[in-house]
Amino acid sequence: MNPLQLEKQSSFSRYYSKEQPQVEAEVPAYSLPLHASEIENYYDFTHKIPLTNENRNLLYKNGFVIIENEVTKNRFKAEQVNATYGSLKVADVPIFITSDSLLHLYHIQFDETLKRVEEEEFYNELWKLDKALLEASIDDYDSASGGKKEAARRNVAYFAVALSLLQPEEDQIKSQFKVPEFVTDDVEAELALIEAHEGFVASPIFKYNEDYSQYVPRGHYTNSEILEKYFKAMMWHGRISMFLQSEMITEGESTAEDLAAEYQENEERIQTMQAFLISDHFDRDISLRDSWDRIYNVTAFYVGFSDDLGPYEYAKALDTVFGNDRSGVSFDNESLAKLITELDKYESPKIYGGTGKLIPAGSETENEAFEAAKGFRFMGQRYIPDSYILQKLNPPALNIMDLLGSERAREHLKNMGVSENEEYKNRYRSLEKEFGTFDEEDWNKNLYWSQLYALIPLLTSYPEGYPTFMQTEAWEDKQLNTALASWTELRHDTILYAKQAYFAGAPPPESPEEKPVQGYVEPVPEFYARMLALTKMAHNGLAEMEVLDDQSDKDFTILESTLEKLLEISIKELENKELTDEEYEFIRNFGQNIAPMLENIDEDAQSSVMVADVYTDQKGQVLEEGTGKLDLIVVAYKQPDGRIVLGAGPVMSYYEFWQTSGERLTDDEWEEMLANNPPERPEWVESFRG
Repeated sequence: MNPLQLEKQSSFSRYYSKEQPQVEAEVPAYSLPLHASEIENYYDFTHKIPLTNENRNLLYKNGFVIIENEVTKNRFKAEQVNATYGSLKVADVPIFITSDSLLHLYHIQFDETLKRVEEEEFYNELWKLDKALLEASIDDYDSASGGKKEAARRNVAYFAVALSLLQPEEDQIKSQFKVPEFVTDDVEAELALIEAHEGFVASPIFKYNEDYSQYVPRGHYTNSEILEKYFKAMMWHGRISMFLQSEMITEGESTAEDLAAEYQENEERIQTMQAFLISDHFDRDISLRDSWDRIYNVTAFYVGFSDDLGPYEYAKALDTVFGNDRSGVSFDNESLAKLITELDKYESPKIYGGTGKLIPAGSETENEAFEAAKGFRFMGQRYIPDSYILQKLNPPALNIMDLLGSERAREHLKNMGVSENEEYKNRYRSLEKEFGTFDEEDWNKNLYWSQLYALIPLLTSYPEGYPTFMQTEAWEDKQLNTALASWTELRHDTILYAKQAYFAGAPPPESPEEKPVQGYVEPVPEFYARMLALTKMAHNGLAEMEVLDDQSDKDFTILESTLEKLLEISIKELENKELTDEEYEFIRNFGQNIAPMLENIDEDAQSSVMVADVYTDQKGQVLEEGTGKLDLIVVAYKQPDGRIVLGAGPVMSYYEFWQTSGERLTDDEWEEMLANNPPERPEWVESFRG
């Protein structure tokens, strides 16, 4: 059994409930390419939002075009959704409400609630947990001898590092913590490597190579000192392993062959004893378990469960071998062999997290290597399906969207020559079969998986009856861009917990209009239904876990009512029914409608500019996924009276590029790169971006 197999039993899908939208799409088509003379408000619109010749050509060809905000001469704030909608209203431009907007609004609530509970609760909870286990490990050290004493000494160093990372600059209570003298050298050496974050270096405490570049605070963890310190300590607990097998343990840059078998075996025994000593205290003390459970269970609701073994699995092995009487437990060869036999019943991790010896590529050695990666992590990083996909198929991130059902992603991969070799095809078929077995409960067992599930309706091909612009390949590319940008935001928000895979002129005069030009909602009912179910899942689950404050509770309620309204409107649009004056007013005032859920959130947290590293290759390079300033989409849609009109709304921008591992980017560094030396966008966005 693997810890992930317990996830089905501990699934949070009980919070997920979705109604199936019933709709008969009957939107009258228009012919492509369009002509300016066919668009009712063309001259008025282009006077307010100028279009280049390239913009116009794409608009005529596809029925829509995505343009840079800069063409509006800074009238639209390019990083905030609600400000963009507000500016469009002031300019009297018809509003087009985009799926991008709702995904970004959800990201803000997801990230803000997680950030608040980490800063206000988990930081202190983790301090108490580490302090108690440090003291218990000191007691173990004082009373033990031989190998057990060395295991206890390393545990003292392990928890002293965590507490040192958590230690605030000024706090009289927490300043009572002092690193014990007998581990000072190891702790100081470890802390120096964490602060240098230069990449793979041998750990002074654990003797194997660790990727210290991972300890650079990024995501929302740069917002405060408390969050930075929490990030480093939790990264330490999430990555550092106590291995069951010696194959992963190396000394410095040397290979396993260079080490004496005796040394390897001794390291294996010590690290295994370390894990059992921690798990024994964990099992005996309910207050320790309560603190650990609080942090782990809430974060599991956000991101999911670890695929590594942890204190519960090791404590269960102790119970099986020794029962309730653990006084004077010795870790002799026979006892350790029995304990390891119990742990062998669990499956190996599914994602290699980059700790210890690098795993060689190739299916022949892969299973053995993952077995060797089995071990103990105190608060292991979480299994996420996209890291699993990247591990199996390697970058680019288009592979993830392909597995989620995007035919356009598959075409692009083929054109790039990524998906043509036989090994790739075999791995893809295996993943396709595995993912094909997932039902709605599987996809909605936590908030991370559920957000990926919400993206799937955007990755489909839209049939006859849907608006003409949605039936183009360019629209499929646009939705692919939206899904990738939203996934990037998700990885950004969960960067601490998600387990990263390693491998290794003036216009002509305007003609009078008899009827007003009205706004439009991107008509994707299934997407809104899934987003509504996801938002309610987050709202109800976090409320039950007592994570939400009053403002967050109100914010989720506003987002739910917004999604309910968009779901209703999108169905009416697809059925070609005239909207009510109230519904048109809702679209026109969309920026005002969503403003209350953002009024207590600072501008940086609302920004669309963010970056997340998601994969590390064998050369130490990291794959960065970034979102930049908001673009504007200009869309030609048909109103129920048959007129073709133009509307505009914000859409996200997406980037993918490589960095060296020692240069994992923070949001501030990414914003500077965007301003001075931005990477190229993916080639396929040229189908819709002018």
